Amino acid sequence: MIRGERPTVGIRAMRRLLLLRHAKSSWGDRGLDDHDRPLAPRGEKAAALIGDYLAQRGPLPSLALCSSARRTRDTLERLIARLPEPPEVVQARELYLASVNEVLGQIRRAPDAHAVLLVVGHHPTTQALALQLSGRGDPQALRRLRAKFPTGALAELRFAAERWGDLEPGAGELHAFCTPKELG
Repeated sequence: MIRGERPTVGIRAMRRLLLLRHAKSSWGDRGLDDHDRPLAPRGEKAAALIGDYLAQRGPLPSLALCSSARRTRDTLERLIARLPEPPEVVQARELYLASVNEVLGQIRRAPDAHAVLLVVGHHPTTQALALQLSGRGDPQALRRLRAKFPTGALAELRFAAERWGDLEPGAGELHAFCTPKELG
């Protein structure tokens, strides 16, 4: 399916969900509110590595939902700079410190015209959501996902679903799980 294309009626559509934990943030200014912390230099490099990974391997998102926290916005900005075509971006305060159910609700409300969706969020919600949605997948990737979801890590899940609103716990397949450390 071509990026952003509407699924064909009568054929089970493939949805791809990319769950990204923000890259490493800076604790240099202890006076900053948590919401306002920027990326550390290591985080800037990691976000670019994940962007390169997506640009080379895909899938390319046509829509990105991003927490309003500065570190998630900075992560997304550096990732997008590496893509051949930037996705539409929606910043949502609701994704900052959100529960798994709140993030899943945001995903379910995503426009169905977008077959590939990127969500940039926080720990532990990003890991918990990836685990909740992954009913199957590569055993090694699932083991690594259960063990740790480090900063800058990306989980790719695939769903046979017509609409984002159809996503259910356990219905996804963990197709890939990568970390900046593996890429750099």
